[in-house]
Amino acid sequence: MKLLILGGTQFLGRHMAEQALAAGHEVTLFNRGSQGRRLMAGVEQLQGDRRGDLSILRGRRWDAVLDPSCYLPSAAQRSAELLREACEHYTLISTISVYPQIDADTDETSPVAELSAEALAQAETQATAGASQSGGGYGAAYGGLKVLCERAVQAVMGERALILRPGFIVGPYDYSPRLPYWLLRLLDAAEDGAPVLAPGRPERPVRLIDARDIARFALQQAEAGQGGLFNTTGADGLSMGALLTAARSACGSRAELCWRPEAELLAAGVQPFADLPYWLPEADNAMMEMRNPRAEAAGLRFTPLAQTLADTVAWLRAGPRSASPCLSREREQALLPAGECQPERAHIAQVNP
Repeated sequence: MKLLILGGTQFLGRHMAEQALAAGHEVTLFNRGSQGRRLMAGVEQLQGDRRGDLSILRGRRWDAVLDPSCYLPSAAQRSAELLREACEHYTLISTISVYPQIDADTDETSPVAELSAEALAQAETQATAGASQSGGGYGAAYGGLKVLCERAVQAVMGERALILRPGFIVGPYDYSPRLPYWLLRLLDAAEDGAPVLAPGRPERPVRLIDARDIARFALQQAEAGQGGLFNTTGADGLSMGALLTAARSACGSRAELCWRPEAELLAAGVQPFADLPYWLPEADNAMMEMRNPRAEAAGLRFTPLAQTLADTVAWLRAGPRSASPCLSREREQALLPAGECQPERAHIAQVNP
């Protein structure tokens, strides 16, 4: 296939490009050109800003378009309308943040967020000023913006549109402070042996999905010409304890995981998720339990956790470290009184061995 990827140099988009090339597809990247030529030597690169002039795409034709980097409905509409007659299939990467209320029963038919005209105008102004290049920069408006992006693409592409709604994405090329926080912390612990603060209840469910699994599923659907709407959140059976135990093993560390109760951490002012990634209070943990049976029935498959962790550790070891906004080492150790760690559960097991 001839594929156009809008983006293709950051995290999920980069995995899409690499998997497409490995499968023998002809790939064209359209992006701002800040990293693409260095990372994807020999691949056709078209330089531009999707919020501005798309004319470089006119007069071309591709079998499918992969769009992992759209946050504004105006950008979604412009690209979809320009490419309406230039492709047979269009994949948009959305998010589970489109659901204002999430629980274990949330599925693709559940209600989605609605964004006010005022909030939309504010987001567009923010983007014009260059303040946001990623979804996190739009704050509470993010989910509603993605809903409008979905609708824009669906209105133009109809049944040719594939909408994927991922949850918490992990894997190599993840420059977020989420999984890298834990892996870098455990790599340090492998050197100094200091205990690692682990939040809440080890048995609390978490759900993560390897970016390569989303990329593979998107390519499979594009190859088959299949549209539709799918949540893509990850495999069943993972807990916070299993994640950190497997991460410790991947890092070659023997450091003790020191589990501290949720109430104690909250009382100390530790911020859920922001300070300790993937930790949510039990009352808010339903978004970690959201399943994806429809996507699994359509062919979504999951990389074993150990492989995801090992590959991410290898990538982190090979690159420079950046400062993390998460819990500092000093503050972490202050929260760990000597000799007061809760004993680790022997029954915590790794999923997807």
